[in-house]
Amino acid sequence: MESRDSEYIAPTTYEDSVETDVPRHVAVIMDGNRRWAQMRGLPTAEGHRSGFTNIEPVLQLFANSGVVEVTLFAFSTENWSRPAEEVESLMSLMSEEIAAGTERFNQKRVRLRHLGDASKLPPHLRRKVRHAVKSTAGNSGLTLNVAFNYGGRQEIVAAVRKVVESGTHPDEIDEDLVGQYLYTSGGTDPDLIIRTGGEFRISNFLLWQCAYAEFYSTATLWPDFGAEDVARAISEYASRERRYGTRNRDVTAA
Repeated sequence: MESRDSEYIAPTTYEDSVETDVPRHVAVIMDGNRRWAQMRGLPTAEGHRSGFTNIEPVLQLFANSGVVEVTLFAFSTENWSRPAEEVESLMSLMSEEIAAGTERFNQKRVRLRHLGDASKLPPHLRRKVRHAVKSTAGNSGLTLNVAFNYGGRQEIVAAVRKVVESGTHPDEIDEDLVGQYLYTSGGTDPDLIIRTGGEFRISNFLLWQCAYAEFYSTATLWPDFGAEDVARAISEYASRERRYGTRNRDVTAA
């Protein structure tokens, strides 16, 4: 894949990219960090660290391919039930990566968005996330959505509560209105969802948004996910005829 001066900037706009076979928005369930560590006799924390380290190279690969938006499933609402030591390690790693990555994201014009319930995060991490999102809001390159303390069902429930609180009459509630109250409001639905680690579950990820997304599973564990894997996933996507329910729909339609 051709280098683009190490910037996470897609070579096309959304409007241009619909003319290609490249997904505009790719969402990734980053699975396999723990297994990667176990296979190497390493602590679980090292698997997660390697997983975080792999994020930026993969973003570069996606941007080089023409992808303009990426969503990463980094920590689910169910992950709080993991051993306390592992959860603490994940919070620490996220804090480190946000602090170190914000400046790089600004340099490479990445716009960072957080998907999930920030109120449940440790205060120091919540502040860093808020700062990173605010400081990169004006960037015009790749959009990176990080789903951290995220659950698809919880997102929908929260959106419904907000609709009820708004006093909207039931007859006025439609998909567009609900979408305005989702964490992803202002973004686009994913065209392609990739799950690493060989599993085929959605795992409570983007349940509303993935209604017509293509799904791709690879046995590659997330820390090992690289150039060949990205190329293979995009090639598989390009080979499919996307269908939207009972009929085909022009992908350029609003």
